[in-house]
Amino acid sequence: MKIHIDIDCFFVSAARILNPDLENKPVAIGGRSDTKIFNKEAKNQSVNLQNAGSFVPTFYKTYEEKDEVNYGVREGGPGRESLDGFKDPDGRIRGILTTSSYEARAYGIKTAMSIQEALGLCPQLIIKAPNMTLYQKLSHELHEFLQTKIPLIEQASIDEFYGDLEGWVSDEDVPEFIDNLRHEIKRHIKLPVSIGAAKTRFIAKLATTYAKPFGCKTITAHDFDKFVNPIPVDAFAGIGRSMSAKLKSAQIHTLGDLRARRGTIESFGPYAKELYKRVSGLSDGNIQTSHIRKSIGISRTFDPLYDRVELRRRIHVLARHLNFAIHKLEVIPTVFHLSIAYEMSKKSHKNISLCEVFTEKKFDSLCLNLFHDADIYKRLHVIRISINCSSFTRDSRKELSLLALKKNKK
Repeated sequence: MKIHIDIDCFFVSAARILNPDLENKPVAIGGRSDTKIFNKEAKNQSVNLQNAGSFVPTFYKTYEEKDEVNYGVREGGPGRESLDGFKDPDGRIRGILTTSSYEARAYGIKTAMSIQEALGLCPQLIIKAPNMTLYQKLSHELHEFLQTKIPLIEQASIDEFYGDLEGWVSDEDVPEFIDNLRHEIKRHIKLPVSIGAAKTRFIAKLATTYAKPFGCKTITAHDFDKFVNPIPVDAFAGIGRSMSAKLKSAQIHTLGDLRARRGTIESFGPYAKELYKRVSGLSDGNIQTSHIRKSIGISRTFDPLYDRVELRRRIHVLARHLNFAIHKLEVIPTVFHLSIAYEMSKKSHKNISLCEVFTEKKFDSLCLNLFHDADIYKRLHVIRISINCSSFTRDSRKELSLLALKKNKK
């Protein structure tokens, strides 16, 4: 069987390790995008090339204990002093939540909600600053611990793991094994996890969703239909907003409906055809003990800014940081993408494909050119810039130009 291990409210659980007084209280992790990257003052900056993803940036400010004091909303309600870390120069409370505890979710608090809105729903909400260094440390410790318990472990994200128990634990012993495992993790790492088990990794992940919080669930062939069929389609990983809307327009609301309409699903295209197999437990994936990064990017959201000279300076800063990471990875990207978000919900983007040796000077110039071409709403203020590099030569069929190779190396 395959198992899926997910840390419950990881960032909040990590904060509770540092401060046990946060247990059983409504807690959220939040803050503003680290725009200090654009300051001309010297600062410490950390780079994460392993587990970057949603709310886990590649670049982040080195955590310091004083941040904990400045950001934490102390018990007893959001006092004026305790919210200083979330205020902009005009005194407005800014920032979004990356996660919240189950106690906070009972008030209707959700991921990506603004801090201002969350405090309106739950005035006694305790907000803590992100601590990326701690998250990386705990994730690494859990990965190492799991490697001592399971032969094949795949780290899918900073708080998510897959394991293969085939030939290691018999199917009838899996429920007891994963129940013992979650309690061992709680004792040794002090993190609460939920674990799902099934014949395929996709159904195991689905089982984890219904095992939370701090639970475990095993799906066997005998109870597969009973478990899967009533679940809403948008609860299955891989069915996003677009596919969910498409399914519902065809009167397919549950996974049971989806499984009963194979012909309709397969008419939606190759991805939907694979999706049908995953939902039906007919498709599986191997456990990958190491992942190869296929892209890397950097983005920052900031207060509305009109000054194009300052925006170009910020392009230089972002390009320099991204150049550092690319050289650390020792890869050569061939596709470059830059996107701009403006006020009034306007967006624009440009991309280019190049097969040349990667250099900092050339990359900086390329990013400036992409910004110039993408900046089509010149009368609007910019609120976000993103740069992404992908299609590394090791993963694509593209080859570097031999004609320019000698010149580029020089």
